[in-house]
Amino acid sequence: MRKLRIAFFAVVGILMYTMTVFAQTEAADNASSVSKARALAAGVGFAIAVFGGALGQSRIGAAACEGAARNPGAAARIQTLMILGLALIESLVLFALLVVFTVVKPS
Repeated sequence: MRKLRIAFFAVVGILMYTMTVFAQTEAADNASSVSKARALAAGVGFAIAVFGGALGQSRIGAAACEGAARNPGAAARIQTLMILGLALIESLVLFALLVVFTVVKPS
């Protein structure tokens, strides 16, 4: 619980520190600001998707290794299901990349 609290306050501190990035010193057009914010939000969203995909893939790999160690006779079936799960997770990450390209597309 203590580590979670430290991580939470670290993220809040970083977000508060980066608020100055959005401070405008001169009058700027709104389209440019929206475009920059859209690109930043797409990058952060993709980073979250990649992190979630990597976490899911590592858990699938660990569970498959544990399952094959417990029951060596079912290792082939476990490996097949693991590869299917890894492919589905990777397709979700690639779909997130496609969404990023669609959102950030220059108009």
